[in-house]
Amino acid sequence: MTSGNFAVAQSGGPTAAINATLCGVIEGAFAQGRKIFGAVNGILGVINDNFTDLNKTFSNIDRMNLLKTTPSAYLGSCRYKLPDFSKGAEIYETIFDNFSAHGISMFIYIGGNDSMDTVSKLSEYAKLHKKTVAVVGVPKTIDNDLVGTDHTPGFGSAAKFVATSVSEIARDCAVYADNSITIVEIMGRNAGWLTAASALARSETGIAPHLIYLPEKPLSIEKLISDVKKCSVRNMVIAVSEGIRNEKGDYFSNLQCNTSHDEFGHAQLSGSAKVVENILKDEFGIKTRSIELNVLQRCSAHFSSLTDLDESVRIGKAGALAAVKCKSGIVMGFERIDDYKVKIIENNVSDVANLEKTVPDNFITSESNNITDDFITYSRPLILGEPQIITKNGIPKHIAL
Repeated sequence: MTSGNFAVAQSGGPTAAINATLCGVIEGAFAQGRKIFGAVNGILGVINDNFTDLNKTFSNIDRMNLLKTTPSAYLGSCRYKLPDFSKGAEIYETIFDNFSAHGISMFIYIGGNDSMDTVSKLSEYAKLHKKTVAVVGVPKTIDNDLVGTDHTPGFGSAAKFVATSVSEIARDCAVYADNSITIVEIMGRNAGWLTAASALARSETGIAPHLIYLPEKPLSIEKLISDVKKCSVRNMVIAVSEGIRNEKGDYFSNLQCNTSHDEFGHAQLSGSAKVVENILKDEFGIKTRSIELNVLQRCSAHFSSLTDLDESVRIGKAGALAAVKCKSGIVMGFERIDDYKVKIIENNVSDVANLEKTVPDNFITSESNNITDDFITYSRPLILGEPQIITKNGIPKHIAL
């Protein structure tokens, strides 16, 4: 068993469940009778020796319960890529010196693909230089694109929000007798899991979205127009990923908009729905509009999935326990068993970091413009249940650092 204190940090894009995972880590540390520090703004908080005492803040169970349903990252976040050892050894020494100064022997990093790159580098550096700090990754991402896990914490709540929003948008569109097309842009650079979740909006009283386009399959302008012509509905709703590409591999958003990149070299996309809107407006000459859900997909905690939040707490606790057991260089994950149960598993970080899990072919129809029943079966359990939201003056109550 590892002695010493815990540190935990959050990284990458926030989710509605990332604080529930933080709850699990804190509860895991408390159960072991350990002190736990929170690093403010991810790994940058460690580098800058910016820690907060979480034992003091969350000694009250009511504050812990409030944290579970508070959106965004309570500890703050960052998108910072650690350098290679040969180019930034002083940064790594600073990190481990700061750990040592606070008696920290266990570090939990909550994040997505790029955050696991940090886990990989820190655990490898610790091994090479005999640093006695266990480094454990705990997943989060609304994109659901992390390998080594059936699904990621945060995806279920985002999927629930997307499906609900698309359902409500479709209701609004349907009130008019005039023909119209509405394009809803959903997050997903290279993986279309969240866009596929728009299909969960369908019910016995509505079949929107009528077309769904994911980054996994190329989409030509000719095919787009042809699909719309074949789909003879009065008020059409189309769901598109922000990362949809044409047959040449170019992002639709690049066709009319400039695209910047983050520190990890990923394209920062927006505008694919607007491009589709302009194409269809020119072709059909009817009322056409685009809607970009943007950050609402990851910060809307008022209608979270209870399944997602509960699993997020569980995996956070499991990550803390793994660190106490001297495990390092691992990433926690979910394995689905039976109809719908999950057990928590451990993956080597080298099998997870900097990789992406895309939507498999059996979840996408042969026409590449819709999703299959297999995806519905996979995703439906992840959005079930609603947490009890604490409110004040009619607005959900949050906790802040």
